[in-house]
Amino acid sequence: MADYSDKGLSILAFAAYHSLTSGSTVSEVVLDDGEGHRADPDGVKELEDAGLLQADGARGRLSSEGEAALGKVLDAIRGAVR
Repeated sequence: MADYSDKGLSILAFAAYHSLTSGSTVSEVVLDDGEGHRADPDGVKELEDAGLLQADGARGRLSSEGEAALGKVLDAIRGAVR
């Protein structure tokens, strides 16, 4: 995960937040909520280029590799506080 910029990681962190609060695996990511919270376009492109995300307007869909990366983010969050 060290190969990704903070802009790219922030998208996975937002997906992790939604996964943790819902208790469900998240495969769709909000990239622009229409209220001023928007993923950085460079981060979106970075994850798209890496094959982790397919953006479609205000939303994006994680690929299986993206879901695996999200799993690593969740593991790191959980491991950091135990």
